[in-house]
Amino acid sequence: MNSPEDDLNKDARRDRLEMSAAQHNLTSAMGSPIFFGAAGLRPFWGLLIYLAILAPMVWLAIAFSTPQGNPSPAEAVQPFSPFTVATREWLLFGFLFFATWIMSRIEDRSVFDNGLQQTPRRCRWLATGACWGLLFLSLLIAILWSTHHLVFTAVLLRPLPALGYGLAWIVAFVGVAFFEEFCFRGYLQFNLTRCFAGLIRWFAPNARFADAAGFWIAAVLISFGFGLIHKTNPGESPLGLLCAGSAGLVFAFSLWRTGSLWWAIGLHAAWDWVQSFLFGVADSGALSQGRLLESHPSGSALMSGGLTGPEGSVFVLLVLLLIALVVTFTLHRDPTADVPWSTGQSTNASSSTLA
Repeated sequence: MNSPEDDLNKDARRDRLEMSAAQHNLTSAMGSPIFFGAAGLRPFWGLLIYLAILAPMVWLAIAFSTPQGNPSPAEAVQPFSPFTVATREWLLFGFLFFATWIMSRIEDRSVFDNGLQQTPRRCRWLATGACWGLLFLSLLIAILWSTHHLVFTAVLLRPLPALGYGLAWIVAFVGVAFFEEFCFRGYLQFNLTRCFAGLIRWFAPNARFADAAGFWIAAVLISFGFGLIHKTNPGESPLGLLCAGSAGLVFAFSLWRTGSLWWAIGLHAAWDWVQSFLFGVADSGALSQGRLLESHPSGSALMSGGLTGPEGSVFVLLVLLLIALVVTFTLHRDPTADVPWSTGQSTNASSSTLA
């Protein structure tokens, strides 16, 4: 007599066989292996379709949330408001999620399989990531203050306005974290991983490291692309760009370990909130409206971050190294995460994705 577990395993195997048969029929119906492989739509074409869907929506979101006309230099450096940030970032995330959902329908996968896995650990990872973000940004500020590279001059808000702005900035920076992490380490990271892993297998069919190499090649390209995007921010410095790219690699490392973005989202949101609201320091050269404290950098820009803010300080690299150590020793791979690199072994489906 079969146990309930045996029945579930048989059902799962049957579902996988039926899906493989459906994908094979779809490939045959298309008549060409150029667009479809054994695992369905090839990731290169998926990325092109995804970007084609996403580009006009992102343009609309930016146009909607950006003031019209050419601002004067004085207007361009005005502190950014929580309403503007929240509107833009949540709108961008909504468009991003919609584009990913369309691709998930085309590829017959769940939209949550791109970093937002519905694992039972997601709330714990989100909360612990936020705690580490609060701790490590506070540590960075403490280092700058104790070495006299950051000077606090005033408390800007009374308790009631501080509470209101604090809550508003939580909403805004959670939106920033969801958008940026899902944008750079969601569908883009997962599909580029498949692309590079497939290329590696094309040259070395028996390579056991293809998924790992594909992940990290994609992560390096995306992370430093993420850093270069910060070049458009006012007051950004070359060291700040390097630190932004390095932070992207640390976030990718947490994705590698957990198979999801929840921990990175928590840390990212808390880091930005503590930086821009609580301590009121510049973020890539920009200040926030309704910040709690007033401060200014002091001494060498290399040490203090200068106009860029603490993220342009050389001390950030030390803090990022400490965060990477926390990821190494506190985040363990989730056995339920359905990602190619979760086990370090290749499956038949993934190995033929780009072949």
